Amino acid sequence: MSIRWTYAFVDRPAARFARALEFWTAVTDTRLSELRGDEGEFTTLLPDGADPCVKAQAVGPGDGGAHLDLVGEDVRGVMAAAVRLGAVIVADHGEWAVLRSPGGQLFCAVPWGGESVRPPVVRGSRLDQVCLDVPPSAFAAEVAFWGGLLDDWESRPGSRPEFHVLTPPPGLPVRLLLQRLDGERPAGAHLDLACADIAATRADHERLGATHVADHPHWTVLRDPAGGLYCLTGRDPETGGLPAAGRG
Repeated sequence: MSIRWTYAFVDRPAARFARALEFWTAVTDTRLSELRGDEGEFTTLLPDGADPCVKAQAVGPGDGGAHLDLVGEDVRGVMAAAVRLGAVIVADHGEWAVLRSPGGQLFCAVPWGGESVRPPVVRGSRLDQVCLDVPPSAFAAEVAFWGGLLDDWESRPGSRPEFHVLTPPPGLPVRLLLQRLDGERPAGAHLDLACADIAATRADHERLGATHVADHPHWTVLRDPAGGLYCLTGRDPETGGLPAAGRG
C-alpha cells in the first residue's frame, strides 16, 4: 500500500485543548493553523520551511492519546486494503475516513496534499513516532495487520520482546511502534520523541509544563500539561535509529 505521508495526531480533552496546543507548538517549534471542524476541534501544527506532520484534535473526557493518519493519493484504496486485512470503517467522511484496526486502534486515511519536506529536529529532539499500546491477546494480530497494510515499510521485531517496529520509506516523517502491554486492557496510543539527550529534552519539556512519570533504561515517560502521556526515547532524531541496547 503506497503511503505518501504520515501525520501524528495529538488527541487531548476539549477542556484542556488550548493548554495542549500551547505545549506542543512550543515542543515542535510550530504555529497553529486555523481551527477547523464543526466545533473547531482540529488544527495543524505548522513548521516554517517544511510540511507539517503533526495535527491535534479535541476529544472527550479522559487524558486523550494519539493516532496515526495515513496519507495517500487513493484514500479508497487504503480503506479497501485495511478492510480486507480486518479493519472496520468507523466513519466515512467521503474524502477521508476513520477506521479501527483488528486490535481496536483508531487511525485515519486522508488524501495527500503534496507534503514532502520533513520538519527539522528541534533543540535535539523530533516527534517522529506513534506508539500503539496493544493488549497481549491482540498483539500478533496487530503486527500482522500493520505489516500487511504498510507492505512497503520495514516491519521487524524491536530490541525488546514487547516491541515491534514499522519504519516507513525514506522521507516519511512518522513511524509506528507496537508495544505489547503487560496485561489486558483497551488498546491505546501515545507519542514518542527521538532525543539526542533525554535529560536535556526532559528539562526543556518540564520548563514548558510537562511532569515526570517514570524512567526506563532508554526512555522516559512524561505527562504533558493537558494530562497526556508521551515518551522521550534515546534515538537519533535525524534517523530514528536506536543505540544497540535501545528501545524499539
